[in-house]
Amino acid sequence: MKIEAWIFEGTALFAFIVAVIYGFWAGEPVGTVALALTGGLALLVGTYFRFVSRRMKARPEDDPEAEISDGAGELGFFSPGSYWPFGLAASCALAGLALAMFHIWMLIAAGAVLLITIGGLLFEYHRAPAGH
Repeated sequence: MKIEAWIFEGTALFAFIVAVIYGFWAGEPVGTVALALTGGLALLVGTYFRFVSRRMKARPEDDPEAEISDGAGELGFFSPGSYWPFGLAASCALAGLALAMFHIWMLIAAGAVLLITIGGLLFEYHRAPAGH
């Protein structure tokens, strides 16, 4: 996780430097604030990754001497044919459209659909045993 922390912290540093340069050069506050917030968010994620990496044992990705075979093994379960990610993306697009058009009724509907698709994706393989 240390590599990921360095990537996000480097992105934060870049965004902060560019925000200062952009603020002096363009004199436009909205872009300056957007760049500063981007740097803050990247710094937040990088700090979290650095904090978590202290409590984890070193992964093969973190070891420059590691072999490819060191990372072999099961990585987890990934659904081979789920339609929930498509529904989740569509509901996020609907929410973005509702925000862009500022239709509150559409935003409420998109939020409801978004919660349903998140629940469907989360509980896709959690089913009650047969007979209950």
